[in-house]
Amino acid sequence: TMVKIGFLVALLFCLCRGESCLNPVITPSTYTTSDAVISSESVFIVELSLTCANGVQSVALYADVNGRQFPVTRGQDVGKYQVSWSLPHKQASSGTYQVKFFDEESYSALRKAQRNNEDVDTIKPLFSVNVDHRGAWSGPWVSTEVLAAAIGILVYYFAFSAKSTIQA
Repeated sequence: TMVKIGFLVALLFCLCRGESCLNPVITPSTYTTSDAVISSESVFIVELSLTCANGVQSVALYADVNGRQFPVTRGQDVGKYQVSWSLPHKQASSGTYQVKFFDEESYSALRKAQRNNEDVDTIKPLFSVNVDHRGAWSGPWVSTEVLAAAIGILVYYFAFSAKSTIQA
């Protein structure tokens, strides 16, 4: 019976230990806010499908963008993940944002390096996704009200000049 207990403990240890995803293959899609008029912040969303060469299906993932970590949620479908974050428009400059994805083991190493003020660039992510952000459009330089008033003044001026010419 001691052998059975040892076997059960070893089996439970293997089942509880999270397996790493080997040779991840990803299919990402990204979204960023393009219109600052209708929103107060720029939103970034990365959705992806993940398959692992070793068949691991429910990998716990964590994302890092410029030193800030965000939780990655699993979708209802196996292998579907999503991460999102937002920034005020002024801080969300246009350019490419690299989103580094970590599994539990590498995320733990990343957090430890951050706590100890070590070089976090030595911690290799499981994979990365680049998000191109063109910046958010904040509307025309001249508001429509100002443009309408200027056109109204011009029309009045031309009408008044034409009237003066006709009466002269």
